[in-house]
Parts: sequence; structure tokens; C-alpha cells
Amino acid sequence: MEIDKAIRECDDSRLKTKYTNAIYVIKRALALYSIQEVALSFNGGKDSTVLLHLLRAGYVLHKTEESSSQDVADGGNTFPIRTIYFETPTVFPEINSFTYETAATYSLQMDILRLDFKSGLEALLKANPIRAIFLGVRIGDPTAVGQEQFSPSSPGWPPFMRVNPILDWSYRDVWAFLLVCKVRYCSLYDQGYTSIGSIHDTVPNALLCIKNDNNSEQKFRPAYLLADGRLERSGRVKRFSAPVCGKLSSVCNGLKIDDLNSNNMLTTSIIAVGDEILFGTVEDKLGSMLCRKLHSIGWATSLLAVTRNDIDSVAEEVERCKSTNDMVFIYGGVGPLHSDVTVAGVAKAFGVRMAPDEEFEEHLRHLIGEKCTGDKNEMAQLPEGITELLHHEQLPVPLIKCRNVIILTATNVAELDLQWHCLIDSLKSNGDLVLMAPFVSKCLTTTLSDVEVAQPLSKLCLQFPDIYIGGYRGSRKGPLMIRFEGKDLSRIEAASQSLCQNFQPGAFSETE
Repeated sequence: MEIDKAIRECDDSRLKTKYTNAIYVIKRALALYSIQEVALSFNGGKDSTVLLHLLRAGYVLHKTEESSSQDVADGGNTFPIRTIYFETPTVFPEINSFTYETAATYSLQMDILRLDFKSGLEALLKANPIRAIFLGVRIGDPTAVGQEQFSPSSPGWPPFMRVNPILDWSYRDVWAFLLVCKVRYCSLYDQGYTSIGSIHDTVPNALLCIKNDNNSEQKFRPAYLLADGRLERSGRVKRFSAPVCGKLSSVCNGLKIDDLNSNNMLTTSIIAVGDEILFGTVEDKLGSMLCRKLHSIGWATSLLAVTRNDIDSVAEEVERCKSTNDMVFIYGGVGPLHSDVTVAGVAKAFGVRMAPDEEFEEHLRHLIGEKCTGDKNEMAQLPEGITELLHHEQLPVPLIKCRNVIILTATNVAELDLQWHCLIDSLKSNGDLVLMAPFVSKCLTTTLSDVEVAQPLSKLCLQFPDIYIGGYRGSRKGPLMIRFEGKDLSRIEAASQSLCQNFQPGAFSETE
């Protein structure tokens, strides 16, 4: 069989391992179910194209072993496994053409369904004795959360076994297979598309754009030249929810400053993880610095919390913060030690498992070499299906983003300063950052007593509800400092002048 021969003769040991494991899953499924009881879900994309050819090879190898001889022919270009294709009005014409051409080439027994996925499956399974369906799902896909290589269908769906032979394959593995085996794939991938959905939510990946100086039509390099497979979905058009009651959805991808009403406020929570902080052994300097940096891009901090090095404690805090804030930042407890539980706590907060991330492990191996063995391999376990790696040329290892939770690895102010700079660059390039008008402030000091200024300040808060007005002292006997924070400097000036008018001239002085 040409697929098996191509893989066996290639020099890519990683691809050989992936291929061997996938073939084992396929042969296991074909041993458990008859040909009439299995089906392939094919959508014309790169993953299902890989799966089709793996199944072609797996079927021949299975029949060879079953007959205990070497005389099982390739069968020409025939393929006996029933193939399901869900055709929709929003599919790319190139996907449709490729799918039908592939069906003709390999004589696929194709069922074309024009219903939604669930309704189509219900009708298909009612009419046919299908018990297992091969899917081209990979870890990192939105539908991969919680799945194993053999996973029963979800509650409420028609009963069947989901078989996922390439669940642990990466973007690089997919393209290595397609190129080594020299099989046809949809032409859109040669035009810069790296992940194909519908015509309404898919564009060429900007990371593959070929720059030119004459403003001519944009051209793109082929998908297999994408350097970082974690960014394969960057070509999907990002959606966002409309503001509700003046509060933005936690998903704010693609928003532009002009789209935001100046009254909207984006909020964050900051979570520090560390028993050392709670014991008083270590002073947390990162929280206050992070607050200042967030204020510089117009984001308000609603909570700064410290929690124990305990998975349940981290999960509870993240769960509480992620649903009430647009973004959550968490730091501390990230590493291979038994007390480093932050990433696992984030996974538990989202209700997903920890799963190996091969590309992240490659970054770790590049950083710590052969020391990445044993327990240190646990550092390459990331929350399954919700993790995005944020890359930057100045960072040896990418930052971790899980939905609206950013996991920072900084342990001191200098590291935080670098990671913040890289984070802003990464989020801006991905279109995942909303830059709001920065907060501005003014501080007045006075020797007046708290009692004297309490009532005027209370009235001022009612008069200027858009301005934060607070008072504090560096020491009990030191001067009282009154701080005005907001986004409109003219309003801050008006508030401060209004306060001064209640007292004798010179009662307040302005400080930096």
C-alpha cells in the first residue's frame, strides 16, 4: 500500500510513531466493529484528508493480518468504509469540489447530508447499523475537550463510538503526513488558509502573507509553511458579543477602540498563588505593578487576591473571577515542583483535563534540554482544548492563555516587565486586545483631619460618579493624600477644584 510504504521509508521518526499509533487505533476499531458498522466523517479539510488515507492504509493492514497472508491487494483505489459528508450552503466551493473529486477517485460510498450535524446523524444512524464513526479531531480543536481515542457520543446525541486516530497529532504532524505521502489536499491550503470553516468566518492566515511594495493584490504562502502550528486558527474571523448593561463580554476578540463606547469599562482580576506570600515569607510586588500596567491601557482591576498552593483553592478563585471579569491574570506556582499547581487549578476551573502539548514540550526541551524528563515533563501538560500559546521572539517559552485567563510565569518585577511587553505585542497582533483610554490621576495632600474632609468628599463622590476619589495616609500622623482617578482629565480637574473651593486657599497642595 503506497501510504504505508511512504511512511516506512521516510526519515521522520516522529511521524512514524504518530502513524503507527493511529494505525493501531484504526485496526483496533476494525476488529471491534464490522465494515458495515463503521463510517468516516469527511469534510474536505486537511485533518479529514489525513484520516481518509490513514483509514485506507489501516484497512489494508487489518485485512492482511486477518487473513494471515501478504496477498491482500490494495484494492486499487476503492475504499469500502461508508463516508459521511455534511454539505452546507456556506461551505467553500473549493472544499465541495475537492470532496466530490476525492469521492470519485477512491470510490467512496458517500452519504451527503444537508442537515445540521446532530439531525443528520440521527437520520443516518436510524437508517444504517453504524456503531462507530472515525473523526479527524485533534487536541486543541474546540470539540476535542474530554475526548479519548475511543469516546462514546455525548449525552443527548445519537449513540455511537467516536474514534479519534489522530487525536494527539499536531499541525506539523498533519502536514508532514500529507507531504511525505504526496496525497492531494484542498487547493485553499496553497492560498494561505490554515484552518477552514465556512465562507463567513475564514480568511487566509495573515502570518503567511507575502509583503509587497506596490500595493498589488495580497499573496500568501501555503499552509504547510506556517512556522507555529498553534496559530493555525488565526485565519478564523473572530467574533465578539455586544456589550450587555455597559459590560463587555469576556470574549472581546476583534474589538477596535472606535467600536467601544467611552462609558464601557473592561475589568480584570489578579490572582497571586503562593503559600510563601500568605506566610509572610515573600512580599508580593507583582500585583501592584500589574495593576499600574493595566491602568495604563485603560483596564480597571476589580480584585487582587492571594490564594494557597492548592489545586482546589486556585480553581475556586479562578472560577469566581473568570465569569465576572473580562480578563484574569494569575501568577506564581507555575513549574515542575509539587507545589506548582496553578495550571492544573485553571484546568479544573474550566472543567477540562490536563493533556500533553507536544509543541509546548518542544519549547521546554529547547530551554532545559535533556533535563525535561520525569516530573519535569508535567510542565508540558496544559488545559485541554482551551489553551492558546502566546509567542514572542523575546520569550524562550510562550505565555499561556486559557480563554480569558492569562498565566504569567514571572517571579520578579523585571520578568513581569518583559512578559507584559511581550503579552501586549502578542495580543495586539492576534487582535485579542482592547486598548482603552488610559487612566489618569491627580493627588492632593492636606494637613486637614479626616473628619474635616469626610463630608465634602462624600458629596464630591455623588457629584462625580465617573471619578474614583479616595483618601489614604502614608502614616497615621502624616499628611492626608486624596487621589482622583479616571479617564477624563478635565473631569478630574473639575473635581479637585470643587473640593478645594470648600476650604481656605492653600489647604491642599498638588503632588506627583
